[in-house]
Amino acid sequence: MHKKIHTVVCSVHHAVAVLSNGTVQCWDTNGLINQCDPMLTDVIQIACGRYHFVALLSNGTVRCWGNNSENQCDPVHLTFTNVTQVVCGAYHSVVLLTNGTVQCWSNNGNECDSVHLTFIDVVQVACGFQYSVVLLSNGTIKCWGDNTLNQCDPVHLTFIDVVQVVCGSHHSVVLLSNGTVQCWGDNSENQCDPVHRTFTDVIQVACGWHHSVALLSNGTVQCWGSNQKYQCYPVYLTFTNVIEVVCGPLHSVVLLTNGTIRCWGMTYQNQCDPVHLTFTDVIQVACGSFFSVALLSNGTVRCWGSNFNNQICDTIQNVMMPYCTTNCMLW
Repeated sequence: MHKKIHTVVCSVHHAVAVLSNGTVQCWDTNGLINQCDPMLTDVIQIACGRYHFVALLSNGTVRCWGNNSENQCDPVHLTFTNVTQVVCGAYHSVVLLTNGTVQCWSNNGNECDSVHLTFIDVVQVACGFQYSVVLLSNGTIKCWGDNTLNQCDPVHLTFIDVVQVVCGSHHSVVLLSNGTVQCWGDNSENQCDPVHRTFTDVIQVACGWHHSVALLSNGTVQCWGSNQKYQCYPVYLTFTNVIEVVCGPLHSVVLLTNGTIRCWGMTYQNQCDPVHLTFTDVIQVACGSFFSVALLSNGTVRCWGSNFNNQICDTIQNVMMPYCTTNCMLW
């Protein structure tokens, strides 16, 4: 029997819900609901690239659908077994196997350079736009792929005692065991500004395209990077009792202890429409490019932003507690 721990995740224009029976349902920014794959069952995790999806099944195998322009869904690469995590970049996918190794597939650049896939003892994988970062069991990190903006600069890969790694479009953030954070990669919009890396007691980090948000142990949040769309507007960083933070490319959403949510950043397509921030009993949030989805404790979902038809979205039932709360959409 499949594990009854499932989630809702978002890509650029689509959202995917894993239901309590192990099947999946998809809908797009026009509110259209489509069965992603009628034969897909026993799903326990979903990851999203720009236009492709990868599902992890309870037997440790993976299935993929969507755009295959860069072999994102090449059948040759979907024969892995004993998979424990799936992660997607824009055009590539990475799976973590039970033996601590990783496998990757794509034809776009060097995101899947075989020289860089010999790591062992991997415990977590994160993907940027065209690069990947892995966290090893000894608390160190390794990176491969696009390095045009120092995303994989060796100077920045000497951290130890790392407990979480997340990626923006072209920058990465690691959370260390002492509650501090370190960043590297693109700093064109202060994504890696040293002034903003003095936080302590950080317990979770999340990244948008060009901004990052840190959740502190006292339930408050701190943000740094681009503020062009108010992603880091101080007025919006006074929340308390936050238990989770997720980021879309240009907006962020926090989940509070009372089951409510707060949002800030770009809102021209109602990503942060106040009307949709009155939900209660929220247990997980996911962000797409210009929309957000909230999973409620009764197993239903609510959506807002970018032409979503909330009535159609609300018909999805029996979406269960998340397996992976990582935000899966940055592209």
